[in-house]
Amino acid sequence: MKKSLLFLILLILPINIFAYSDKIIPGGNTLGIEVKNDGVIVIGFYKVNGKFNKNDFKVGDVIVKVSGIDVASSDDLVRLIEKNINDDKVNITIKRNDKFIDKTIILDKINGVYKTGLYVKDGVIGIGTLSYIDPETLIYGALGHEIIESTTNRLIEVKTGNIFKTKITSIDRSVSGVAGTKNAKFYTNIKYGDITKNTNKGIYGFYSKDISNLESLTVGKYEDIKLGSAYIRTVINNEEVKDYAIEIDRVNNNDVKNIHFKIVDEDLISKTGGIVQGMSGSPIIQNNLIVGAVTHVIVDKPSTGYGILITRMLEEGDKLKGN
Repeated sequence: MKKSLLFLILLILPINIFAYSDKIIPGGNTLGIEVKNDGVIVIGFYKVNGKFNKNDFKVGDVIVKVSGIDVASSDDLVRLIEKNINDDKVNITIKRNDKFIDKTIILDKINGVYKTGLYVKDGVIGIGTLSYIDPETLIYGALGHEIIESTTNRLIEVKTGNIFKTKITSIDRSVSGVAGTKNAKFYTNIKYGDITKNTNKGIYGFYSKDISNLESLTVGKYEDIKLGSAYIRTVINNEEVKDYAIEIDRVNNNDVKNIHFKIVDEDLISKTGGIVQGMSGSPIIQNNLIVGAVTHVIVDKPSTGYGILITRMLEEGDKLKGN
């Protein structure tokens, strides 16, 4: 009996053990990010013939099929509606609050063109910062938080996605009450990797560029983090990755928002006013350990913000192994 019990325990335990690398490559470089949603998101409505014809749609609904055929993009939606409309009606499948609903909608024909009355979006494009690359698996993590569709505040469900080259062209500084932003030129044809996951701990995928000349740092765990001096690694000028001084004043072991810090680097404050949009994902490094990544700015005091533990990101990224 004892032998059987011991065997059962040994069989079960490994299921919940994470095995991320002890050493990872810290990021800091700015990424272009493009994600296509799995389906087309309804983000608003417009009047047709002087009235709204919402067909019982709600903002945040995701159109996933037309007449049983998968919808891949906004253009795809238009094409499938035109192909499958019958007597000014078409069958649609939507996803709402994780439930799938089949419905028949009525369309208005204006000057020979069918109008849905819907504003829709099939994805987002923007910038963020690379947090790490695992040199053993080439799994990367970035942002440290989810990508959401701004109109609906809805998490983008990844159908396809890529990270690609960008070059910072200017900075709109943060001021109290308004978060600034990095402005960048996009080079969408120079891809760095794919995006396969969008979670509350960041975006993840596989890095495809050469990493042979990049140095690794040891992963710092929660208990390794000390209150006091540290730095963030990010880009504020062209493509130059630099380190900027911060002070960590609070740490917790919650799910996210684990590290509270203040920027004390005068050069960074003078150029950005503090944390700006596009800085999310910037690695937090202390005592030559990578311990976290920047995630949020406190808008009323933009020299302060939050970061996530790097181990939280690694645990999430580790789930891609075997894909």
